[in-house]
Amino acid sequence: MWVYIVRHILRNRLGNLIAILLITVFMAYQATQVKMSYEFASLLPASDTASIVYKEFKERFGQDGSVLFIGFQDKGFFELNKFSDYYKLTYAIKAIDGVEEVISVPRLFYLTKDTAVKKFDFKPVIDEVPTRQSQVDSVRKLVYSLPFYDGLLYNKENHVFLMAITLEQAKLNNKNRINLVNSITGLSDKFGAKYNLKPHYSGLPYIRIITSKKLEEELLFFVKLALIIASVILLLFFRSFKAMFYPMLIVIISIIWGIGTMSLLGYKITMLTGIFPPLLMVIVVENCIFLLNKYYSEFKSHGNKVRSLSRVVQRIGSANLLTNATTAAGFAAFIVTGNKLLVEFGIVASLSILAAYILSLMLIPIFFSYLPPPKARHVKHLDKGLVQWIVKRVVYIVQNYRTAIYITTSVLLVGAIFGMTKLETTGSIVDDIPHKDPLYQDLMFFEKNFKGVMPLEISIDTKKRKGVMKLSTIKRIDKLEKVLAQYPELSKPLSIAEVVKFSKQAFYGGKESMYSLPNNQEKDFIFSYAPKMKKGKKTIMNSFVDSTLRYTRISAQMANIGTYEIQRIQDELKPRIDSIFPPKKFNVQLTGTSLVFLKGTKYLVNNLFTSLLLALVIITILMALLFTSIRMILISLVPNIIPLLMTAAMMGYTGISIKPSTVLIFSIALGISVDNAIHFLSRYRLQLKLNNWDIKASVIAALSETGFSMIYSSIVLFFGFIIFTLSTFGGTEAMGYLIAFTLLVALFSNLFLLPSLILTLDQRITTRRFKEPLLEIFDEEEDIELEDLEIEHIDTRGSA
Repeated sequence: MWVYIVRHILRNRLGNLIAILLITVFMAYQATQVKMSYEFASLLPASDTASIVYKEFKERFGQDGSVLFIGFQDKGFFELNKFSDYYKLTYAIKAIDGVEEVISVPRLFYLTKDTAVKKFDFKPVIDEVPTRQSQVDSVRKLVYSLPFYDGLLYNKENHVFLMAITLEQAKLNNKNRINLVNSITGLSDKFGAKYNLKPHYSGLPYIRIITSKKLEEELLFFVKLALIIASVILLLFFRSFKAMFYPMLIVIISIIWGIGTMSLLGYKITMLTGIFPPLLMVIVVENCIFLLNKYYSEFKSHGNKVRSLSRVVQRIGSANLLTNATTAAGFAAFIVTGNKLLVEFGIVASLSILAAYILSLMLIPIFFSYLPPPKARHVKHLDKGLVQWIVKRVVYIVQNYRTAIYITTSVLLVGAIFGMTKLETTGSIVDDIPHKDPLYQDLMFFEKNFKGVMPLEISIDTKKRKGVMKLSTIKRIDKLEKVLAQYPELSKPLSIAEVVKFSKQAFYGGKESMYSLPNNQEKDFIFSYAPKMKKGKKTIMNSFVDSTLRYTRISAQMANIGTYEIQRIQDELKPRIDSIFPPKKFNVQLTGTSLVFLKGTKYLVNNLFTSLLLALVIITILMALLFTSIRMILISLVPNIIPLLMTAAMMGYTGISIKPSTVLIFSIALGISVDNAIHFLSRYRLQLKLNNWDIKASVIAALSETGFSMIYSSIVLFFGFIIFTLSTFGGTEAMGYLIAFTLLVALFSNLFLLPSLILTLDQRITTRRFKEPLLEIFDEEEDIELEDLEIEHIDTRGSA
């Protein structure tokens, strides 16, 4: 098979180049059509109970989590000029396209009783820009007499005032959302600068928009940095501009194909697919390093360029096929998670990796067939230098100090097992934002003054039409609100019970002392003044009840707590809710964006562990195609599972928790780290045939030959991932540290432990089944006759 592939690549090199060029032009066009995703994708599948409950809630009451909050802290807030400008700021923001509603102190509404028509009227606390201090003082007195808003829009003790801005959902899901937020913050910043006040911003839409904007900027930075680092490393390794330029050209083509594939599949660029270009870059460079090292090694051996290129395809092609297949399997395993983001990421990544393999396998021989043969300086690194010295030391240690290798490995394993016991699973919505970041600092400001901004909803089904308006039901809601008030993690709840209290206060002329639930006699009078439900029109009533008056909600804000805390609150609330709302008569569900996200985190972590196990199974099956011997496959997996255990231990020791952004690291790292073992074992099997089945000589020869490429490729991979530690996001930063650490441990494990195990176990694992591949496509030992190639007007020495 490989003989045919060599002939096809080199005989038809011009036709292959033209075909690849045409495909690249097509993919480049497709890449220009790909769009950014601005939607907040759920971590839970649509069939999950929590997703269904949340979807039904949104259908009844509308989208939660679309409110942007602005907070100011100022003792002189009610000074005439300042309050007047704040009034203007409120209405200026209300006029911005994409702003649905604004609630702030100058734009509060209170109820008044119209006895003539027997209904409540909604009146603004002030309906024009104040021109006298007495007007502002009257507003202050009125606002502070309305308990409905206390703890929601102002904090009297700390002199903090909040503006709640509801954004149109359609605007939040397109690229104009950044301009929308910038318009709002621009006006607010101008007001703050005028009065030397610091505006604080938060709310789910603000957090999502700012983090996605930062991610876009970071990803562009990482792509550029990865290109520079990979180019410098290739230049240092091979001392040749051409050996740097052509692999980087293949990198660019591979990225174009990858983004084009996203467009063809109808996918948008998300947080995950966005980080793939830098990852693909290091994978392509790794492929090229193995191919180029083999090319230079072969040319140094016999000086024949065409034979060297043919052997590059034959002897590295099969191993690279398997290494790329295992890497692709690590990404493809995400498909089983059922999460839309990860499924798309897995599909695009796995397809792009396989396409990159084909491109590197074809283009490296083609490009270098047109170039003059390597010069002495290009192969100098094979004889001397630091890497050569390291490889010789590795060979010496493996031959003479295997006991020390086993003892060291055992000690590290014991430490790893202990470290793994310290692992914790947790996650919060803004878990990855640094604590020094203004976004996090502002979030803490709102948590301190208003208990938080993360939406938490309780959906109540009374199971009866107009069941919500029963006084007994409203009393139950009020009782549950008192229970919720006992949790410092939750803000003051808002519900139909608070609206009824507000109505009673209005019924008695606005007396603050009358803010309470009515008795049975008062209830009928007060309810007769209530506004009628108007379908399609937002009123204070249909904000809390549906049109049938069967369903209602309790809305609260939640602090940025983790999965453990929210689970504890849920577990504690469940029996207390059941005691207030008997399950036979009511159906009460906790929901909201925050709860769905946190449940999704737990679901995703569990599924990512499943994907890791699946990746391990797929990689084992793929390796069986090349090595067939079960014993050899198991031995080769040991040095690549140890790094995963070490990484888990490091997470435990350093306090990095298990969450989606860290769990996906293991599948990726496993798929990449096993590459070294595959290259070593494929060389080992070839050396067995060349050395008449002398195991010791074959191990040493295979280690000496592949040691260069293993070290070179690991250095590229290490620096390719370590750049992510420059990220301002905890998840991306952790990915950089952890994958780089995993690959470093895997390098040492495959350099020292794997050959040591083969030498120690000797004949017990090197069986005839290992010597004979299952599939003959891996016939890397077969050579090809040069006259069969007939490369256009180029002799075997490479002169044109």
